[in-house]
Amino acid sequence: MKNPAVGNEVIVGIDPRQQSVPALAWAVGEAVHRRMALRLVVAVPPLPGGQHIDAPWRRTMLRVEGDTALAEAVATVRALHAEVPIATELLDGMPSAVLCEKAAQARMVVVGSRRLSRPEELFSGGSVAVPVSAQADCPVVVVREPEHAGERYPHLVVGVDGSESSRVAVEFAVEEAALRGAALHAVWVWRRSAVSFGDEAVGLEKRRRVLSETVSGSAGKYPDVEITREVVRGHPVEELALASVGARLVVVGRRGRGGYSGMRLGSVVHGLLHRAECPVVTVPESPHG
Repeated sequence: MKNPAVGNEVIVGIDPRQQSVPALAWAVGEAVHRRMALRLVVAVPPLPGGQHIDAPWRRTMLRVEGDTALAEAVATVRALHAEVPIATELLDGMPSAVLCEKAAQARMVVVGSRRLSRPEELFSGGSVAVPVSAQADCPVVVVREPEHAGERYPHLVVGVDGSESSRVAVEFAVEEAALRGAALHAVWVWRRSAVSFGDEAVGLEKRRRVLSETVSGSAGKYPDVEITREVVRGHPVEELALASVGARLVVVGRRGRGGYSGMRLGSVVHGLLHRAECPVVTVPESPHG
C-alpha cells in the first residue's frame, strides 16, 4: 500500500482491545471533508516487568493482535467510505508516546476514550486520550464510547475566555463549521465567585465585547458560517458540558498545567473529556498544519 504524503493526514489511534468504530467513523468524515488521507496506527507497548522466558511469544502475540486490529479497522473504513486513502502502521512503544510523535506531522489525531479513572490515567499504559490531548502538537479529537457520529447535529460549540489559546480554538472551530456546513455557538463562561467586586453589568459587557472581538477575526474568513455568541455565569466544565448536549463537536484551547507532571492540560479540558456529550477537540496554542 502506498503511503499518503506526510503532513496531510488524519491519524487514528487504534486500540486492539476495543476498536472504536465511532472514532473511526468520525475520522472518516473528517478525512472526506478535508480531502485528506487516514493513517491508522497501532502501538505495541513494552512488556511489563522486564524480560520473561515467554517474552518473545507474548511479543509476537501482541503484534498479531495489532495486525488483526488494523485489518479490521481498514475494513470498517472501507465500509464507511471506499475511496478514502489509507495507510497503516504497527509501531513499538507506549500508545500515547507513539501518537504524540506522529502528531508532529499530522493535521489532527483522533482517538476513542474508555473513560479511565484518574489513577488509570496516571499509571495505566492504556491511558491515551488525556496524555495525547495534553501533549500533541496538533488538534486532538476524543470520541467517547458510545458516541453519536452522524451528521444530524446542526452546530458546534467553542469555549472562549479571551486567551490566545481560545483564539486559536475559535479559528479551528470556525473552519470546522465551514467544512461541515454547521453553525457555531461561541460560549464564554464567567466563573461565579463567592465575593463580587465592581459592577456586574460592566463585567458582563466587557466579556461580551472581548468575545465578539475574538470571534470576528475568524468569522470574516468564513462569512457563510452562522455564529451565535453567549456569556453565561457558572463553572466552565459544567456549562460547556451542558452546551455540548445536542452539539456535533465542542472545541477548546489548551493551556496551563493540570494535575499531570509535564503535561499541559487545563482542568476545563480534562473535565470536558469526561463529561461532554459529544466529541471534544483540544487545540494547542500553536497548532501546525
